[in-house]
Amino acid sequence: MRILIFDGAPQAAQDRIVAHGGARNGKLFTDALARHTAELEAVTVNVADGERLPQGLSVGDFDGVTVSGSPLNIYDRTPAVTRQLDLAREIFDAGVPVWGSCWGLQLMSTVLGGHVRLNPRGRELGFARNIARTDAGRGHWLLDGKALAFDALCSHIDEVDRIPDGARVLASNGRSEVQALEFERDGGSFVGVQYHPEHGFAHTAAIIDARRDVLVREGAARAEADLDPVLADMRALDADPGRTDAAWRLGLDEQVLDPALRTAEFGNWLRRHVAPRRSRRSAAT
Repeated sequence: MRILIFDGAPQAAQDRIVAHGGARNGKLFTDALARHTAELEAVTVNVADGERLPQGLSVGDFDGVTVSGSPLNIYDRTPAVTRQLDLAREIFDAGVPVWGSCWGLQLMSTVLGGHVRLNPRGRELGFARNIARTDAGRGHWLLDGKALAFDALCSHIDEVDRIPDGARVLASNGRSEVQALEFERDGGSFVGVQYHPEHGFAHTAAIIDARRDVLVREGAARAEADLDPVLADMRALDADPGRTDAAWRLGLDEQVLDPALRTAEFGNWLRRHVAPRRSRRSAAT
């Protein structure tokens, strides 16, 4: 399966997270997807920084596209944003299955006619709690293997506040009504989530670590040092998911602790949309 990892985060922003023990989007998605297929050919392109597809490849040469997270805001129409909107529109119109995490959900929702805003309920960072299936999400293939309500790793301050016409909201929680969404039109398909199934504990801890001052300013902690025990537990779980003491303190269950369950949506997407497209492409060559 040839997957384009559409990197929406400027490298300079990723450098800061890497300095705190995180990883780059290309590695996060490659590792998460590889849990669910042994036939992965991943190509990462940093669209935010203006990178282009490798010579000789067009969007139609891919079996699927994953759009990453990003610290950018869709309502700031800088060149780093507008070039992503343009390529995302081209990809969807070409009929290539698209996945979006966080920024990816916001970007594609905007391309397809929805709207994104600064979340009036504030930042959701660390764990998105009690993500519950909507009626449309009950029995939906995207959430196969997930509990009816589950927690997930997350990091966002913007949200989709108006979905594209014809889209279906599959999951919601108390922080954001749109936690998972599906949209299909004219042979194009998109599924996206507001949380980050590609993230691990160390990466999420790195984001928190890099934003200690912001979290104190927003009231999530009284002092930067107050975050130390949380970060220690998250990093302990990254090294050993069997650390039941750390899991208990953070209030986590297997939906977050088990990497296969945490990334289950990727496997479901690969089976539903990417594998069939690969078969069609192979038959046509």
